[in-house]
Amino acid sequence: MKIGFIGTGVMGTGIISNLLKAGNQVTVFNRTKAHAATVLDKGAQWAANPAELTSHNDIIMSMVGFPKDVREVYYGDNGVMSVVHAGQLLIDLTTSQPSLARQLTATAAKKGALMLDAPVSGGDVGARQGTLTVMVGGDRQVFEDHRDLFRQFGKEVHYFGPAGSGQHAKMANQIMIAGTMTGLTEMIVYAKKAGLDLQETLATVGGGAAANWSLTNYGPRILKGDYTPGFFAKHFLKDLRIALQEADKMGLDLPATKQAKQLYQTLVDDKGLGDDGTQALVKLWWQE
Repeated sequence: MKIGFIGTGVMGTGIISNLLKAGNQVTVFNRTKAHAATVLDKGAQWAANPAELTSHNDIIMSMVGFPKDVREVYYGDNGVMSVVHAGQLLIDLTTSQPSLARQLTATAAKKGALMLDAPVSGGDVGARQGTLTVMVGGDRQVFEDHRDLFRQFGKEVHYFGPAGSGQHAKMANQIMIAGTMTGLTEMIVYAKKAGLDLQETLATVGGGAAANWSLTNYGPRILKGDYTPGFFAKHFLKDLRIALQEADKMGLDLPATKQAKQLYQTLVDDKGLGDDGTQALVKLWWQE
């Protein structure tokens, strides 16, 4: 397949690498070309802007940071929507707003194109290993027709309903992760203060009912002092804000998620650590 991919960050790079490994012809665009070096070295081609990329590919995929970035690559100057044509498929993998997913789908439909919102979960490890969980919204038949494409970088691929449903599923996922990340952080802080062996604590907790993905993947990084981003703290804060905005629209009060958002807001906005990984939450208690 001829695929255009916008966004070569931590997650995008892993997904693109797996698309190339599967034999696809992939063209990429990123605001900073140097950040695309890894996939260009693996055989990806370069496009000067989203419009150029869209003009020469059948499937366009995007994985950028924030909803404003999604709007820019689709609706901005030389954006995807300026040249998209009938028969093309657009897939936004960014974790973004359900309302924006619906807007993109409607715009694509007016031009005869197809659109799916398909945010993913699994972090940098899942992106590299091709084991991401993919949550898809949009037309069911379009999803079924392209299920094999998602299998090239996802282990679990699930369809949730019309446009925006994939984003709602990702919000549910992030609400769960908010709980596991705050639990992981406070567990480690408590264990250290109590004088426990932290390696032994991780092994013990991970072997019982408290086992979870955050513990397995981020606990060891914290003990090594490794705060490199498998998932940026600033992006997680963005996700929690969207989740709470959507909850408010539905008349839901999510106090634990609100507390997690406040903690990450302190980490990102007050401490200036948004470019660290989500595991850096422990820095609110531990000074480097």
